[in-house]
Amino acid sequence: MEKEKAFLLWFDQLERKDVAIAGGKSSSLGELTSHVDVPVPYGFATTACAYRYFFEKTGLYEKIKALIAGLDVDNSAQLREVCAKVRQAIMDEEMPQDLQDLIAQAYKELGEKVGQADPFVAVRSSATAEDLPDASFAGQQDTYLNVKGAETIVAKVKECYASCFTDRAVYYREKQGFDHLDVALSAAVQMMVFSKAAGVMFTVNVATGDDKNILIEGAWGLGEYVVQGTVTPDNYTVNKATCEIVEKNVNAQDIKLIRKADGDCEEVVVPLDEQNEQKLTDEQIKQLAECAKKIEAHYGCYMDMEWGVDERDNKVYILQARPETVWSRRNKENGAPKEEKKVTTDRKVIVKGLPASPGNVAGRVHVILDPSHIDEFKEGEILVTEMTAPDWVPAMKKAKAIVTDSGGMTCHASIVSRELGIPCIVGTKSRGEAATTTIPDGIDVTIDATHGVVYEGIIEEPKAEQPAQQVVAAAAEYFPPTGTKIYMNLGDPELAEKYATLPCDGIGLMREEFIWTTYIHEHPLYLIKIGQPEKVVDQLAEGIRQVCQAMAPRPVTLRFSDFKSSEYRDLKGGDEFEPNEPSALLGWRGASRYYDPKYIEAFKLECMAVRKVREEFGLKNLNVMIPFCRNVEECEKVTKIMADCGLSRGKDFKVWLMAEIPSNIILADQFNKFVDGYSIGSNDLTMLVLGCDRDNDTVSHIYDERNLAVRRAIRHLIEVAHKDGKTVSICGQAPSVYPEFCEFLIKSGIDSMSVNPDTVKFTKKLAAQIEQRIMMDALTGKGRQEVEDLNW
Repeated sequence: MEKEKAFLLWFDQLERKDVAIAGGKSSSLGELTSHVDVPVPYGFATTACAYRYFFEKTGLYEKIKALIAGLDVDNSAQLREVCAKVRQAIMDEEMPQDLQDLIAQAYKELGEKVGQADPFVAVRSSATAEDLPDASFAGQQDTYLNVKGAETIVAKVKECYASCFTDRAVYYREKQGFDHLDVALSAAVQMMVFSKAAGVMFTVNVATGDDKNILIEGAWGLGEYVVQGTVTPDNYTVNKATCEIVEKNVNAQDIKLIRKADGDCEEVVVPLDEQNEQKLTDEQIKQLAECAKKIEAHYGCYMDMEWGVDERDNKVYILQARPETVWSRRNKENGAPKEEKKVTTDRKVIVKGLPASPGNVAGRVHVILDPSHIDEFKEGEILVTEMTAPDWVPAMKKAKAIVTDSGGMTCHASIVSRELGIPCIVGTKSRGEAATTTIPDGIDVTIDATHGVVYEGIIEEPKAEQPAQQVVAAAAEYFPPTGTKIYMNLGDPELAEKYATLPCDGIGLMREEFIWTTYIHEHPLYLIKIGQPEKVVDQLAEGIRQVCQAMAPRPVTLRFSDFKSSEYRDLKGGDEFEPNEPSALLGWRGASRYYDPKYIEAFKLECMAVRKVREEFGLKNLNVMIPFCRNVEECEKVTKIMADCGLSRGKDFKVWLMAEIPSNIILADQFNKFVDGYSIGSNDLTMLVLGCDRDNDTVSHIYDERNLAVRRAIRHLIEVAHKDGKTVSICGQAPSVYPEFCEFLIKSGIDSMSVNPDTVKFTKKLAAQIEQRIMMDALTGKGRQEVEDLNW
């Protein structure tokens, strides 16, 4: 009871259970200080009891009750007017002298404890309903940075009290069902970190709900500009298990908020030589990740944290921590609601940005540059603005989607959009063009916030309804999980939506030739000659997009063009560019075309189409495969051309090689240097190993993928590839035709198999049975032994 009656408590006297006493922020700072081994700036907090004492002594409860009677929070003008009157009423009252003296004395003691007279502090608001697992009041009350002096601290505490009645706080409480007069406010007075860099940190990917990594965002200066979305911060992804840095995205920053030597803060220009620098060292990134792991482990839930790096000693500090609310709640509800994707055949990209809150919607744009025009915003419009601040919440609540010029994945617009379930794209300026200057006010657009792309116009294509009987049957059918991934082969992009519901792990082989013969019809060199190269890029990209979007987030592997010269000649204009070859099957095809001076410009168009799908359409699940590559030198040449076109291998972009020529197997140790894995083309490989044309009736009886020579070649490839950490798949039909061949592949350690759509279900179940049999054999030691020597 003593704690509940206190007007003021030090951080080490508080615990997270004390939300009713000191609010979410203050109690969490106490919990971190008392029970978690992370660096936290020390301080004290006024309590909810002090807040209520002030309101009761001054008669503010009655005044506020009268002012808010009949308030309609959806009326923006009325909300703004009433809240301004309430705040003014609070500021007009003088804080009781005994409370002023108590705060002044604690501030003096804080200076003595840290060895600084009149120290600089931050005064942070902390509401008693704040940071609960299923309600977030984050950012709705005010914070005052870099203040000093007892009188100033007392004044800032009173301003914190008044900020309990900002427009955004009142709106949120009303919508969440909290009584305005039941909520009280604590003020945390915390030692100021002189932040040369600061930001936020989450132990869950706030865009997707993936909790395997820690997401860190940071910018130069104080962290307020990150939270407000004023700047687009660096973002760093760290593996939660190992604390290894998975990905770093460094963004340019031209302004920052810094503390002034004599108090208060100011915006300054970032020196030119620092604007493009990484804001944190790798060691600091790992230190923060370690802190995040400790905090999450202690709290037992996903966490949202703020941090700063002090310019005086380069030390990392945790400034506050609270439970992350959106994904914690969604996971309790068995996952986030899925947005239905809209498919199109024609898309014009206007701007791109960071996918902060997923979803696909279309509607009319309303560009707002000044918050004074918020009242003009209508229900169902798409809000486009430079950035959002907490005062914008009433308008954001009405928005169908939100697009901003600035901000990162944890800025205000991102957090609020995810909580409200509104699609949101932020940081468009960092991805090329600012939304407010590129998207005209009043036009119709389609928002793909899952991939961070804004398209011109209303884009939609009705989906064919599946008969109810089929739906029931599909829902009832069970497919056991398999360690061997089962991919699907696909040619026609129009079938992607139809087959997307099959239990496959992605597309292992997408044949580019189908797009040429169905949509383009013309030879690429002919189109270049007549000045229409963009037709190749646009048509290829559109066909690839349909498949990638239908399958997302599952991977799609596109095989670059593999026409024979006889097939290319059938395209319009092909006669002029194609040779007459006596054996087109073994002629000018696959990789040998890509670097040839006669064809290289056409191959570059293919690369541009892939880049357009990945970068403009934001479909990062697209990977590529090089077909019919005869020697290592060809592979090196082709991957260099790809890199010159902006397609370099990386964490989220894989380059596979079709293993269909004996040289691919024999020299796999050398091919490994240039690719991420292999996909065995068992049809061509069998023909070339056995020297047998499967389409020649005279010798077709010899053709058999199960031949020992073919199987030895495949097992050898798997062993050599795996030694260098490369993956191996197969995209021929043999695994689905011959169960014993499927068993051979799985026993040999193949990573995946890609089969035709009509055999996906069968192969999935077959693979599961084989894997279970292998486990049983290992357990009993009585499995069937291999009767043939498969080692090469």
